[in-house]
Amino acid sequence: MATAHHWFYWAILSAVFAALTAIFAKIGIQNVDSDLATLIRTAFIMVLLAAFVVYTGKWSNPLALTSTTWLFLGLSGLATGASWVCYFRALKMGEASKVAPVDKLSLVLVAVFAFAFLGERPSLREWSGIAMVAGGVLVLASKR
Repeated sequence: MATAHHWFYWAILSAVFAALTAIFAKIGIQNVDSDLATLIRTAFIMVLLAAFVVYTGKWSNPLALTSTTWLFLGLSGLATGASWVCYFRALKMGEASKVAPVDKLSLVLVAVFAFAFLGERPSLREWSGIAMVAGGVLVLASKR
């Protein structure tokens, strides 16, 4: 595949790791409060990412970043934290095979938000796929 499609391999790996996240988290939160579990998970992520950035030589002075970059990375971090707290609580209460698909409704919301705020314009074919994902989430989440 061409270099332009390398994002796809990273996205597939992201999906694999996200699936493992749900399974490992569901097992790991059995005997612990979901908020504490989220904190422990976040600590592991911080250590792993810090080691990765240093090891790959990608460390640079974060104080050199623009205020806009700080603002939006900060907002992204707050949204991530809120998402993780909600996700772990849902996993604590529900089945991983139902919680994870509903969480992936974020795919539909990303498309809508990207359309509204970033000016992205998915094709009719892409909107059809997004609608199918939304329908799939509803089917998987329903009690019947």
